[in-house]
Amino acid sequence: MWPLKGSIIFLLLLLFSLFQVPALATKKSYIVYLGSHAHGSSKLTDADLDRVTDSHYDFLGSFLGSKEKAKESIFYSYKRHINGFAAQLEEDEAAEIAEHPEVVSLFLNQGRKLHTTRSWGFMMLEKENGEVPELSLWEKANYGKHTIIANLDTGVWPKSKSFDDEGYGPIPPKWRGICQNSTDGFFCNRKLIGARYFSKGYEAYAGKLNSSYRSALDHDGHGTHTLSTAGGNFVTGASIYGLGNGTAKGGSPKARVVSYKVCWPQVEEGECFDADIIEAIDNAIHDGVDVLSISLGGDPTEYFNDGLSIGAFHAVKHGIVVVCSAGNSGPEPGTVSNVSPWIITVGASTLDREFQAFVELKSGLRLKGTSLSKALPENKFYPLITGAEARKANENATAALLCKPGTLDPAKVKGKVVACLRGDTARVDKGQQAALAGAVGFILCNDILSGNELIADAHVIPASQLTYTDGQSVLSYINSTRNPRAKLLPPNTRTNTKPAPFMASFSSRGPNTVTPEILKPDITAPGVNIIAAFSEATSPTGQDFDKRRIPFNTESGTSMSCPHVAGVVGLLKTLHRHWSPAAIRSAIVTTARTRDNTVHPMHEASNAKGTPFSYGAGHIRPNRAMDPGLVYDLTTRDYLDFLCALGYNHTMIELFSEEPYRCPHNGSVFNLNYPSITVPKLSGSITVTRRVKNVGHHGSYNVLVREPVGVSVSVEPKCLELAHDEEKSYSVTLKDKGYGLKGYYFGGLTWSDGEHYVRSPIVVSMAHSS
Repeated sequence: MWPLKGSIIFLLLLLFSLFQVPALATKKSYIVYLGSHAHGSSKLTDADLDRVTDSHYDFLGSFLGSKEKAKESIFYSYKRHINGFAAQLEEDEAAEIAEHPEVVSLFLNQGRKLHTTRSWGFMMLEKENGEVPELSLWEKANYGKHTIIANLDTGVWPKSKSFDDEGYGPIPPKWRGICQNSTDGFFCNRKLIGARYFSKGYEAYAGKLNSSYRSALDHDGHGTHTLSTAGGNFVTGASIYGLGNGTAKGGSPKARVVSYKVCWPQVEEGECFDADIIEAIDNAIHDGVDVLSISLGGDPTEYFNDGLSIGAFHAVKHGIVVVCSAGNSGPEPGTVSNVSPWIITVGASTLDREFQAFVELKSGLRLKGTSLSKALPENKFYPLITGAEARKANENATAALLCKPGTLDPAKVKGKVVACLRGDTARVDKGQQAALAGAVGFILCNDILSGNELIADAHVIPASQLTYTDGQSVLSYINSTRNPRAKLLPPNTRTNTKPAPFMASFSSRGPNTVTPEILKPDITAPGVNIIAAFSEATSPTGQDFDKRRIPFNTESGTSMSCPHVAGVVGLLKTLHRHWSPAAIRSAIVTTARTRDNTVHPMHEASNAKGTPFSYGAGHIRPNRAMDPGLVYDLTTRDYLDFLCALGYNHTMIELFSEEPYRCPHNGSVFNLNYPSITVPKLSGSITVTRRVKNVGHHGSYNVLVREPVGVSVSVEPKCLELAHDEEKSYSVTLKDKGYGLKGYYFGGLTWSDGEHYVRSPIVVSMAHSS
């Protein structure tokens, strides 16, 4: 019987294989990028835009078999400045389209993440030697009142006082955007002059949104926070539960602001999708914005497969300055994102304000932490226990020390202060787990990677977060004491703290993994414990269990540092309307500072010395940026030459450029006129060229060089005599001294006329480095 049974099974399998219905191919959403439009200088009409969309239908229809199928497939037609479309395609269809000579690139509609640290002060006036300058950039630039700053994010809370329009005149005539209608009462005014939402790219991946989300209203808080940091109005008496009380203002407090909502509830691949980002930027160019602040990003990828990079290029080509977050994947090297050279990429560092929440141990040790939580009900010592000691039976001790959900035993926790280790789960959720188990308070102890980085959270339970060293002291005290006890003192605000700034551990680091010859990030700015407006559609922690609502909140991340720089850009755009985006970046980069307020080199959160891979050129100094002396300028053609030098063919670049173009002979990525010099894998010697433009008065500039270890640096000429608006070139020769060194080494080059100091980082590694 067994042979017969085996024969029957074989026959059934054979019949199944012969008559099996083929599986349906799975469609994915792709972006087909066709370059730039050649609309000319005439005003676009609806008929012009319809013709573009129709051409996209014809193009795709030639692959799918009919125009009707193309109409069903395409969900975005990019028709104003960016030429292309987003469509649902099968893989074989996408592969065929990608080979067409008119296609610059074709790539998946990728998801990106917001660069805030919530889940895993506004701009302060710059001080020089303790003195506030008599005439600040804010005042001289009239607080940015002639600038339109736009934000790509989660939307905006229009009821916030940061967007109040009292005293504002008519909306600038250059504004051509809209305030998109919705059913939730969303409104714009003379301050918040426009708002739109874009969700088709997200929905192509994640499915239809709940109708209540179809609005520019901010349900997350991130967009309100970042937009108000860049351009929020003056608000007196702003605070968080009475902490940090003062007048809040954005970087350009009198600027008009706009919100483009491109981010939605998180799915596996992110919250913000390339298809929506490109559509938003295409509209922003048309609408007339001056500055784009984009606090999101993903893994770095080559430029023509990166929707944000493509959109940013078109924006910069039209004179819009694009500022992006560096990312929150630090402190690991090579994690920096948004690395295109036409983008200003911003890291995150601390500022000289702390929300101090002291922990006092019964042993007499007093440790300075941070928190925005309420105080303990009584000023007394409470029993102290670690999460590991408080674990439930059969629970993993490591998970319990991290205070993960369900790991703490209420019988062991009730009435005590619990010490939890930072990592894996949200900081505020650890406190929630302690509270659910009956704790009266909790201490959040940094892990070794977090080091000295303290983030002030509005915890739901009395709490304090401690540095790694102080956290280890608490854990050691508990483990070595028969009856450990602790007291949590009420939080308070302190300013002029030292040392500051230092780099946040989460801030993504270089080197640039796409083009190592371009230093990224460019700059660092305040990104830790930043007070800004917040959406009252969500809680200050963003956690479902938290039912509180507040008008201002602290957030940390490169999401927060990015709009600081965007706000400064808004001031510079008002003060210097004729400056290009590259000139503005150069002014910010070459005037940055690499020392803290103790006049020592900036450090990492781990106490290690900082490098240009963490802070770029240094910490931003807005007042110096308004008068930089010299700038390193760039045109669209410079960027095209750079792309040629990377190996992109001129046919592809011509579609990108919107005009006839031929690649130059012997082009080099090293010679892009960037305000920094980076040479990976130096072999023997190399000579690079730069050119500077005098945006100040007539002057004679001399060069000062700080050589990287193991590298000789010579500059010719050593003196530049420049009239106002005059440009001159110089060359820099870098030579390996043959010491056999490994890794990257850092130096600098400064041009000075005795009044201005135009600084550029030099970053070098040797060819034999591993």
